[in-house]
Amino acid sequence: MNAVQEIEQLLRHRLVRLLALFGMLVWVAKTCVDYKYSVRDLDLWWHLKVGDWIVEHLAVPHTGLFSLTAANRPWIAYSWGYEAVLSRAYSWFGLMGVALLGTALTLVNAYAVFWSLHKLSGRFWEAWFLAACTLYTFLFILLPRPVFVSILFYVVLLTVLLVAKRTGNMRQLYWLPLLFAIWANVHIQFVYALFVLGLFVATQILLRMLDSLGIRPASVQAASLPAKPLSLLLIACGLATLIGPYGYHLYSVVLSYAKAQYSYQMIVELQPLSFRFSNHFVELLLVCGGFVAVGWQKKLDPFKVVLLIFASVVGFRTARDCWFLAITAGALIADFPAPKPDPEETWIERGMIVLTLALFLFLLPRNYGFNEGGLDHIVSRDFPVDAANYLRQNPLPGPLYNNLDWGGFLIWYMPQYPVAIDGRNDLYGDDLDRTFHRAQDALEYKNDPYLAKAGCVFLTKEYPLAMVLKYDPRFVEVYEDPIAIIYARR
Repeated sequence: MNAVQEIEQLLRHRLVRLLALFGMLVWVAKTCVDYKYSVRDLDLWWHLKVGDWIVEHLAVPHTGLFSLTAANRPWIAYSWGYEAVLSRAYSWFGLMGVALLGTALTLVNAYAVFWSLHKLSGRFWEAWFLAACTLYTFLFILLPRPVFVSILFYVVLLTVLLVAKRTGNMRQLYWLPLLFAIWANVHIQFVYALFVLGLFVATQILLRMLDSLGIRPASVQAASLPAKPLSLLLIACGLATLIGPYGYHLYSVVLSYAKAQYSYQMIVELQPLSFRFSNHFVELLLVCGGFVAVGWQKKLDPFKVVLLIFASVVGFRTARDCWFLAITAGALIADFPAPKPDPEETWIERGMIVLTLALFLFLLPRNYGFNEGGLDHIVSRDFPVDAANYLRQNPLPGPLYNNLDWGGFLIWYMPQYPVAIDGRNDLYGDDLDRTFHRAQDALEYKNDPYLAKAGCVFLTKEYPLAMVLKYDPRFVEVYEDPIAIIYARR
């Protein structure tokens, strides 16, 4: 037996494959522990405060809670389910609860991507490599937040759709209304999945119609699922999204995001891919591979073609949605089933991986500061804790004026001061976003009506506005540290 054959035999060994999978998950876990992403998200804190309010009042908000400038505007907490869970995680376990929840979501998403690609391809190493590439494009670019639930659910949805189309068996699709009912109460991007399901149903119905008329081209795949049950399934999933405290009003959020313009220019994660980072090029390669895979099939699949085009428009247009494109492209590349598929992990093997990962997370953090004290240090370093503590001990009369980045943290840490603005773009809209953004860049701050009324100005020190206010006769500096500065009205 030569060296190549020995390597091939080794790679086919089940223990080696399990160790490779475990190694990938360890890489994900170590990165989470090392960089402590779960407590570094700017929007984490307003999600946490909204969750506290929901649990305390046993209701969901309908107006702009915690905001001074938008308090009376209608607002829908479309991630209320996630926020309630986040609130309990912090209430029961402190920052460790938040960090462990974020780490668990990250690990579950990582395994879900591998599971999907393995199920579609039937080849372990192809799935392992594709999963590594797919995860590299988005997993540590996005921080743990409600979108991680959308990522998980979309992986599951796309996988069962592709498998059902391949096998012609609808039974595994009948539980999708339950998935959508949960999804619609956790994150607004269920609308992407509803579109994908609608596209799937529409292409199957169209192919049925072409067959009935005898005009389906021979180069196009035939429909594999019955039209009527699919149509009823789509209707059921659509109705399931209305089950919740907001009902059909959820779709007004989608409309507000569709109308927004300025926030897509102002916020980096809402802008198109810049191709200044390596993960952008990996995503481009995945997309190219996806189109090659779709075109390589003996017969064209209209669903895959339109889906990949739609995902490309969404993913390249907005960096935050890179996950949608990467997962779609990866799944379409993998959807070439092996004649003799490699067996999936058994429940016992999955259980062993989970237990070993849990032990790893218990032992590793001791050397990486992944504990209450270490997490508190990261929060104090990245957020204006010292400045907020000064204001707690030396209260100034309001109203408070703050920059957008720290609005979410101030909502949570200084609830006695309603914020001027925070990360809820759907609440503030283009006009307020533009006003505050131009003011913090010191472009039109003299005409800012909210700054003109402010009794306390709390800013990131690096912004131009923080510097020019040193010379503004209306304000006097009362506090400064390496990251924050506070002004009081004279």
